[in-house]
Amino acid sequence: MAEPVPKSVLFVCLGNICRSPIAEAVFRKLVTDRKLSDHWRIDSAATSTYEIGNPPDYRGQSCMKKHGIPMSHTARQVTKEDFATFDYILCMDESNLRDLNRKSNQIKNCKAKIELLGSYDPQNQLIIEDPYYGNESDFETVYQQCVRCCKAFLEKAR
Repeated sequence: MAEPVPKSVLFVCLGNICRSPIAEAVFRKLVTDRKLSDHWRIDSAATSTYEIGNPPDYRGQSCMKKHGIPMSHTARQVTKEDFATFDYILCMDESNLRDLNRKSNQIKNCKAKIELLGSYDPQNQLIIEDPYYGNESDFETVYQQCVRCCKAFLEKAR
């Protein structure tokens, strides 16, 4: 029997140092725990150039450590290729969504389904707010939202 083609998801926020690397790490852990790693290509990226090359925000890193979730990522910006190669691009807020839709319109072979990650939230919290100017508890909120959304997304996307 032929190997199933991996599905792919790209998590996107403004800078790729807070929300999207948390979502990426949470989803990677879910997929690993369910022994589905071979079936998924997972990454995260930014709509902006602000943080390119930087590691995730230290508050996000300590939040993930607290939950026992490995996270290693270097911020990068969304590329044209991402739109052509990822099945799903899941972003955090309306401004990410606008930026991504605008960029995708310039891509001839866009195959990615661009959605808000929050659209999968069973608690209907559509927007995952940027915790950058907040404190530890804001990062915890982002983490909890990502857990709920990623679980629901994984169920739906399988």
